[in-house]
Amino acid sequence: MLYLITFLEGILSFLSPCMLPLLPVYLSFFAGGADGRQKQLGRIAAFILGFTLCFLALGTGFAALGSVLNHYRRAVNLLCGALMVVFGLSFLDMVPLPFFKGVSGRVKVTGPVSAFLFGMVYSVSLTPCVGAFLGSALLLATTSGSIAQGALMLLVYSLGMGIPFLLSALLASHLDVFFSGIKAHYEVLNRVCGGFLIVVGIVTALGWLNALMGLLR
Repeated sequence: MLYLITFLEGILSFLSPCMLPLLPVYLSFFAGGADGRQKQLGRIAAFILGFTLCFLALGTGFAALGSVLNHYRRAVNLLCGALMVVFGLSFLDMVPLPFFKGVSGRVKVTGPVSAFLFGMVYSVSLTPCVGAFLGSALLLATTSGSIAQGALMLLVYSLGMGIPFLLSALLASHLDVFFSGIKAHYEVLNRVCGGFLIVVGIVTALGWLNALMGLLR
């Protein structure tokens, strides 16, 4: 269940109102100077690997913190759940969180190495709107109580965000109608995102996620 939640958070990060409009810009970064689709896809794969490794490191660190605080599991659950609810309320414009604004700048991708470094910078700068879902995934990793499980959860989150990137490059000419439809309903998407985070936060605060994982083991 935790892995499904983090995978969905990765997909919602990709579809977020601040992320999706930048997709053509990102794809143009990877296409610049590339003389074939294969090289473009190679750069995108390197980009995904870059932010995945950073997210894995973050997941491992947060899970290690959670294992240290294992004796305070109820307090950790309450704190992490409350923060997730705040993230959800930010999507509903009920709580302003200006520190989730992304860092923008001029980026030049000339090959796999620079694409990999761009992925690492991307993960650190937290592209607009991704921060709330990444923060939620990290908080879930904290409540997992297992370093391996926390790292795996962030790997699943990265796949949720990275697979749509790859598919977008492969199917770019066929997705215009799909993306236009999403852009036309951003207000609804924001409400769905906010509601999703609030529900996950409440369930986490009550300790139900940990109880469910215990039953599934």
